[in-house]
Amino acid sequence: MHPWCEIALEPDIAGQMSTMLRTVHEHDDWNAEARGETPMQRADRAYGEILQEVRVAQTGVQILFAFLLALAFQARFGGITSFQRGTYVVTLMLCAGATALLIAPAAFHRVIYRRRLKQHLVRVANRLAISGLVLLLLSMTSAVLLIMDVVLGLVPAIVLAAVVLAWFTMWWFVLPLRSRARELAEDDYQQPDGDRSAALD
Repeated sequence: MHPWCEIALEPDIAGQMSTMLRTVHEHDDWNAEARGETPMQRADRAYGEILQEVRVAQTGVQILFAFLLALAFQARFGGITSFQRGTYVVTLMLCAGATALLIAPAAFHRVIYRRRLKQHLVRVANRLAISGLVLLLLSMTSAVLLIMDVVLGLVPAIVLAAVVLAWFTMWWFVLPLRSRARELAEDDYQQPDGDRSAALD
């Protein structure tokens, strides 16, 4: 990279860091005023909320994973097509990946225990949980494709899998992201510049 490119990138990186730090301080100020929480108390609460949410997803992924593991030992499994066998392998791997990511926040916490990294833990656990939900969504879609292919045939299976993918994507990601964007837009319109703490959680 040319030196002038590095110079051009430095102000942008510095601006992003400044915005992120300002947002963190706004979160801390709002929680201190509205909830009487210190930054570490907020981190403890946020991590507890993440664990509760992850437990909901873990139940579904564990049931699906157990079903897929047992499926390979059924008598009819030897007669499936090569496409169905490939779909099964992809589904199993996606489900295994989702299981790993959804359990990872607990493992991460054990490894960094007593290292005063709770705020970092919250950020990492949030990313792991979202990534795990994405893989869970893909594994459920792939499982529907596999089962419907066996029951109805390939073309109806593709259509139904696409419907399932769109349905789950709508409720899991599109709706919350749309609500978040609308709320941020309303806050920017209603509140003076530099004062958005009332909308923070």
